[in-house]
Amino acid sequence: MGENQFLIDSEKLSAADLRIKRRIENDRSARADHMTYMEGMEQIQSDIMEKVLRQMDAYHYEHYTAEDVKRALAKDICGIEEFKALLSPAAEPFLEQMAERAKIETSKHFGNTVYLFTPIYIANFCENYCVYCGFNCYNDIRRKKLNYEEIENEMRVIADSGMEEILILTGESRKASSVEYIGEAVKIARKYFRNIGIEIYPVNVDEYRYLHQCGVDYVTVFQETYNADKYEKLHLMGHKRVFPYRFEAQERALMGGVRGVAFSALLGLWDFRKDALATALHAYYLQRKYPHAEISLSCPRLRPIVNNDKINPLDVGERQLCQILCAYRIFLPYVGITVSTREEKHFRDGIVKIAATKISAGVSTGIGDHESKYEGKKAADTGDEQFEIADERSFDQVYQAITDEGLQPVINDYVYV
Repeated sequence: MGENQFLIDSEKLSAADLRIKRRIENDRSARADHMTYMEGMEQIQSDIMEKVLRQMDAYHYEHYTAEDVKRALAKDICGIEEFKALLSPAAEPFLEQMAERAKIETSKHFGNTVYLFTPIYIANFCENYCVYCGFNCYNDIRRKKLNYEEIENEMRVIADSGMEEILILTGESRKASSVEYIGEAVKIARKYFRNIGIEIYPVNVDEYRYLHQCGVDYVTVFQETYNADKYEKLHLMGHKRVFPYRFEAQERALMGGVRGVAFSALLGLWDFRKDALATALHAYYLQRKYPHAEISLSCPRLRPIVNNDKINPLDVGERQLCQILCAYRIFLPYVGITVSTREEKHFRDGIVKIAATKISAGVSTGIGDHESKYEGKKAADTGDEQFEIADERSFDQVYQAITDEGLQPVINDYVYV
């Protein structure tokens, strides 16, 4: 992918785009050093980022050979060096053997179970300018923030479908979606769901502690890309621009008492092999530091967004994605691996038999439209979606598809005592 794939070309800008460009140039956050914490951002003492980035920078995957891959697959325990070999181009001809090994590891640690959840987007206001995201503050979309009554109605509709795990998402705006607002949404969710995750803007330890007290079980944060220089070029303004604060979000969440954390890069933004390495190492080092934590990985690829249907992962095909997931499973056999509705039905149905342990179902990335999607009722006021999904099956359809494959769908395996 070209270095300037998502960058603004000032010679091709419309008048509206030029106004955006000038606003960016005048915004203090756009001029801020992307490696320097902004006011109010908590800085913790941790060496994990340095470890991950050092390994990533030193990874020259073109140096690995077929013999390196064979040795990696022959070992009972996959270490970091073996994982690097399995992510390399040299491993692509061995994808069938990797899949067989991954399937064994998945069965050993998870049996034949597949976990189901659904996301609910409660607001799409955002203060960041991330050029690949449909929610970015300069994208001309319908904005909406659900009130508490609307949140409860949406959650009731989802719960009535049979779902027991939910992931609450917002755009990254403290002003529109305060920590207190998110906390109240979590309290409502606790009335309907057994397991609650959040995917919001990164916050400080005390705020994660508050959200955990409201009922949050796990926290998901996408680093997007682990290349700090590329990260700066993709995040032109807003608090998300600060690379280390985002990197340390999962650790702050664990310090705040949450049970589990999830990691991901958005594959296709940068070199997908290095980003996949960094994602897994981020989880690996944090697990060693916090052995009680439940760890999960996701593997999202770029998807088209409102007003831009050309945003796609140019170098990450399904074969490469399968290689990454199999390598993840062999290296980290105990972690959960989630495959979202960004991927097509045929891929999701296949990968749950090999490496993935969790998939979403009955998904909408818009705001306030679950009732219309689930029950056919016309929604009076909705907000636009973050990205286009590829698998639009309902909860019942996904549940049945998993059953038809001889697997066991799981909607909850956690009991509060």
